[in-house]
Amino acid sequence: MSQGAVPSREWARRALDVIMQKALDAVDPAEAVRRQLRLVGDQLAVGGRSYDLSRVGRLVVVGAGKAGGPMVRAVEEILGDRIGDGLVIVKAEHALPTEHVALVEAGHPIPDRHGLEGARRIESLISRLRADDLVLCLISGGGSALATYPVEGLALADLQSTTDALLRVGASINEINAVRKHLERLKGGGLARLAFPAQVASLILSDVVGDPLDVIASGPTVPDTTTYADAWGVLERYGLEAAVPSSVKRTLQAGLRGELTETLKPGDPAAETVHHVVVGSNALAADAAAAAAEDEGFNALVLTTFLQGEAREVAQVLAAFAEELVQRGGPIATPACLILGGDPIIKEKRAGKGGRNQEMALAAAVALAGIRNVLIGCLATDGTDGPTNAAGAIVDGDAVARAERVGLDPLEYLAENDAYRFLDALDLLLKTGPTRTNVNDLAFVLAW
Repeated sequence: MSQGAVPSREWARRALDVIMQKALDAVDPAEAVRRQLRLVGDQLAVGGRSYDLSRVGRLVVVGAGKAGGPMVRAVEEILGDRIGDGLVIVKAEHALPTEHVALVEAGHPIPDRHGLEGARRIESLISRLRADDLVLCLISGGGSALATYPVEGLALADLQSTTDALLRVGASINEINAVRKHLERLKGGGLARLAFPAQVASLILSDVVGDPLDVIASGPTVPDTTTYADAWGVLERYGLEAAVPSSVKRTLQAGLRGELTETLKPGDPAAETVHHVVVGSNALAADAAAAAAEDEGFNALVLTTFLQGEAREVAQVLAAFAEELVQRGGPIATPACLILGGDPIIKEKRAGKGGRNQEMALAAAVALAGIRNVLIGCLATDGTDGPTNAAGAIVDGDAVARAERVGLDPLEYLAENDAYRFLDALDLLLKTGPTRTNVNDLAFVLAW
């Protein structure tokens, strides 16, 4: 804001667009890879570890996640013809042209046959490697659904219905992945086991609160902290024992009886051959947003990158912060930008259209009604909240009044989880298009 200019909604709205874009730029997958992957002569540096490619037999690139396309492009730019083979599974409509690494598009959040075929091809690529070979694994959010490969005795349909049941009851990503890791071959360190005795270097773009490596994409190269007992406990907690296929129950019960091998655990030789590097995270995006907000003339503060809870309840907290800024001038002086990152959920989803960020925005609009000089923005960093063609929404204290003037009742739309249609009618949706990155969600509270 220029000196002497009067803060306005238009100024704040334009600034928020810049702030959000800077946050996304900071977690651009290609740049994230370039920061951690460097080749000088035959020495390949991956984070803090170096590999002598003159001593490497084959270099294979595999992985899964929404950010796979840009990550592969960066790897190809750096390594070129040194790549012997590769395959990375990405979300439908997220592929990019590549030269050395094949990209397979698959379904998300419900796994499909394309993801299964891609996972089988990954197994074929890595299961016969030797100790002098190197696997470069590219992992990003969405990888759990994209790389799906059921254990013996299970079919793809079993995984699909189990995933759907867990999503419908609002199970957390940690809970969903605890189940997935005990039903699939690549998850819970399974990829590292298949690649052993080859060396594995994993570049990970985190979409999980706190960046727990064993949870991101269900930890395909990471020792697993969960057990069959944990997986069965998730079904019991949500009363899903009768809702999942009988084959899933048989598998988990067999694991509980010790009849099946547990997921990869610390101390296993396959775990000792893996090096992990987190190349991007929600915290990195939040910090970049704060720096951009300062540049735009706001006092900025990252309140948390551990935001969790039901979307409507989180919205109440966001609105409370907005009112605190306007009424009491805290926790920082206005013009102010508060930034929160994390992973809210919708516990029970009805037939309406819209994701958790849109639901948060609609609930926040209701809580903000009549409050002036505030904006709340809710952003899914992958650009497809719901999934829909919107990344979220931006609302203010006038949104409800505008809706009432055109005959829209926000509470009716909330009751049906139909935030998309409400926000679309008022032109409040954020439509970034697929960003090809994914570090969870960001929420912004602006006051002036």
